[in-house]
Amino acid sequence: MTRPATPLLDRVSVPADLRNLSADQLKRLAEELRAETIDAVSVTGGHLGASLGVVELTVAIHAVFETPRDRLIWDVGHQAYPHKILTGRRDRIRTLRQGGGLSGFTRRSESEYDPFGAAHSSTSISAGLGMAVARDLKGDDRNVIAVIGDGAMSAGMAYEAMNNAGASKANLIVVLNDNDMSIAPPVGAMSAYLSRLISSRPFLSLRELMARVARRFPAPLERAARRADEYARGLLTGGTLFEELGFYYVGPVDGHSLDHLLPVLRNLRDTDHTGPILLHVVTQKGKGYAPAEASADKYHGVQKFNVITGEQAKAPPGPPSFTKVFANALIAEAEADERIVAINAAMPSGTGLDLFGKRFPKRCFDVGIAEQHAVTFAAGMATEGMKPFCAIYSTFLQRGYDQVVHDVVLQSLPVRLAMDRAGLVGADGATHAGAFDIAYLGCLPNIVLMAAADEVELMHMVATATAIDDRPSAFRYPRGEGFGLDLPARGSVLEIGKGRILREGGSIAILSYGARLQECLKAAEELATHGLSCTVADARFAKPLDTALVERLAREHEVLITIEEGSMLGFGAIVMQHLALRGLLDSGLKIRPMCLPDRLIEHDSPRKQYDDAGLNAPHIVATALAALGHQASQRPARA
Repeated sequence: MTRPATPLLDRVSVPADLRNLSADQLKRLAEELRAETIDAVSVTGGHLGASLGVVELTVAIHAVFETPRDRLIWDVGHQAYPHKILTGRRDRIRTLRQGGGLSGFTRRSESEYDPFGAAHSSTSISAGLGMAVARDLKGDDRNVIAVIGDGAMSAGMAYEAMNNAGASKANLIVVLNDNDMSIAPPVGAMSAYLSRLISSRPFLSLRELMARVARRFPAPLERAARRADEYARGLLTGGTLFEELGFYYVGPVDGHSLDHLLPVLRNLRDTDHTGPILLHVVTQKGKGYAPAEASADKYHGVQKFNVITGEQAKAPPGPPSFTKVFANALIAEAEADERIVAINAAMPSGTGLDLFGKRFPKRCFDVGIAEQHAVTFAAGMATEGMKPFCAIYSTFLQRGYDQVVHDVVLQSLPVRLAMDRAGLVGADGATHAGAFDIAYLGCLPNIVLMAAADEVELMHMVATATAIDDRPSAFRYPRGEGFGLDLPARGSVLEIGKGRILREGGSIAILSYGARLQECLKAAEELATHGLSCTVADARFAKPLDTALVERLAREHEVLITIEEGSMLGFGAIVMQHLALRGLLDSGLKIRPMCLPDRLIEHDSPRKQYDDAGLNAPHIVATALAALGHQASQRPARA
């Protein structure tokens, strides 16, 4: 397919080139940038809708401000594709989210135009405030601009940052990208006029003059004058909430009109106003691409697609995903137990709880981007006898760790943590990998930890978590399709702390925790061709550990290999500590823990990521042979 003609965009290699263009040329460039973004993502897949919503905003910011000297921080990074195209990365934009290519998110190591990496949301205001304060301490005079979406504003961290920024009086510009119209009145000519007026130097100077005069009034009159100013502006613009947090509010502004954006941004750039400013822009997710505008999710995350029709490429039908299996298993349990409720943090489709919500709308809760609240909210429900399942990606649960410790574990409340995206996750890369939950939950007392080896085991673990009503429990499962196993109508409750043996052997024992089990079975077949018989076991539980199984494997085999899709200090560490305390490492047992290496794994296909991590079947074979002093034909597994 022929790429779109982009004569103006072809003249832009860095944002400084935008500053030589007229307003009309910038409008045409925005059209070309939108077309280039659509074409690029049609090849790579990725987060399209959010990027299309900020095309004009991206052009305007880079045209008005002196990036990279002025710091521009994109919250999350979903909307940063047009930014990448304008900042010297256009020639690589079709490598987006591919192995060895550009990251799908902003990344400091990738460009000087990315001053802060962002793949988890709601961090931009905190980071921007840090940069602004550092600037002032150093005596610099650069601008700091943080762009945050209305969805990200549901996170408590954003308000913590705003509260601190308002109190600090640091000069910081926060651009609220409101693409839901959730807090915006209709945007029109009057709104645009008011925004230009209140962001202008004369208005700000007059306001400061009146404030100085008012400060000479008696205290009650001074307070009344200040409130009259704030509330008058609040009635006109809807910014009272932000004013109360200490921000000077400007907006709402049409985020797709350069005629509105450019003068307001120039006013904010040139003003001598002291303190943080919030510019409220209203945009449309998926703007300018009809299939995205018509889609319910505005093409938030897409596969490769046909630009003309919008039809996304579909893989051949395969087994249901682990996420869908979890959702259906939870629905089956909820059919039988009306106390089951489900909670997610702004990820209903990502966690499968959209399916649960359709079946049980009054028992499904999306709390927004607020993982801390989600965990404690679940804990509160547990105190009243409900059975809460808190479905959060492993990497996002890190945000709620303090709540898991203090509000769940210390009170021994039966909150059930369903951790999707365990292990490596492909194109989203290291920021979304579920690498650390085995380690960060494994150190907590009185919690049941499980890892699903396949989709049937996942169903059993949902049933098991439902039955655990005296303490917290957590289970992890990977992204992607299952293995095509026949699924029961409902899972069965497992015996707590008991693993299973799938294959009996002699010299080598392989103990798997999680979804590497199929690779372990492949490795056992390969080792058999070397004349080495293997026992393959599925631990199922990291806590309580099946100590009888672990001790048997240690006593009856020369080599014990543990394998997990997590960081060091996880399952292997738990096993080794138990064996050490029982003295089973004193008699020559060769134990080899296999886990994710002590470094970040870059975005790529999951298969290539696990090759990079050294956790596929050939690496298990090589580890076993090396432990026995045999020469392996494969490269050794990475530590």
